[in-house]
Amino acid sequence: MKKYIGLVVLVFMVACKSKQAVVSESNATATLSSDKIIESHYNSKRDFKTLYIKANISYKNPKMSQNVNAEIRIQKDQKILISIRVLGITMAKGLITPTEVKYYEKLNGKFFEGDYSSLSKWLGTDLDFNKLQNLLIGQAMDNLQKGKYKTTIENDLYKLSDVSNKTTEKEFYFEASKFLLKEQEITQKAKDRRLDVSYPNYKEYPEMVLPSEIAIEAFDKENKTSINIEYNTVNFNEEMTFPYSTPDGYERIFIN
Repeated sequence: MKKYIGLVVLVFMVACKSKQAVVSESNATATLSSDKIIESHYNSKRDFKTLYIKANISYKNPKMSQNVNAEIRIQKDQKILISIRVLGITMAKGLITPTEVKYYEKLNGKFFEGDYSSLSKWLGTDLDFNKLQNLLIGQAMDNLQKGKYKTTIENDLYKLSDVSNKTTEKEFYFEASKFLLKEQEITQKAKDRRLDVSYPNYKEYPEMVLPSEIAIEAFDKENKTSINIEYNTVNFNEEMTFPYSTPDGYERIFIN
């Protein structure tokens, strides 16, 4: 999942202090249908127009380990701007809309501009704006209402296993109180790749319940990459801008 995690890194490159109480969660006990679990998951309140997040991110793979600060701005269903800073200096920035992805990184002086078709082909999996937005707010990346699922209880969580895709295995785990997503797994056995995204804790705000931490692990034949994101400051529904421009002299990257 090396290429896939590369884009996840982009996502994380690419009002009050967060002092809300951690949401109380419940264990799954009674058997429920997949339709009921999906309906309950989507019934969770997500009433916001804009979302501003300051986060700490730790990144680790076999070759490097790094801690950075991130600023994430979301205009719901329209655009996401991610800035990565080290010692207050912007080292990378990404602007993501429903039709286009742009990013640049300062270290190598390169930038990318393109649509999702080229990225999806490169990554080997369908990708779109909604999946990236959902990952950030703790919602299932896929539209669960369009899939077919087998339901079980595993480790006190409701587990939905996608039975409609023969080449890619997808599993989603939910707690039983608010049906918050606790983990989502994407596995491509033929390519020996797996992506795990887990949400250890959530905090409740008047606008919505939001993850306070996101843990990502990507595995392929040779490597394991880990990314941990901790949300520190969260503000809702403020007026905000989404400034983005590629610095002069950067080299454009093309994905075939």
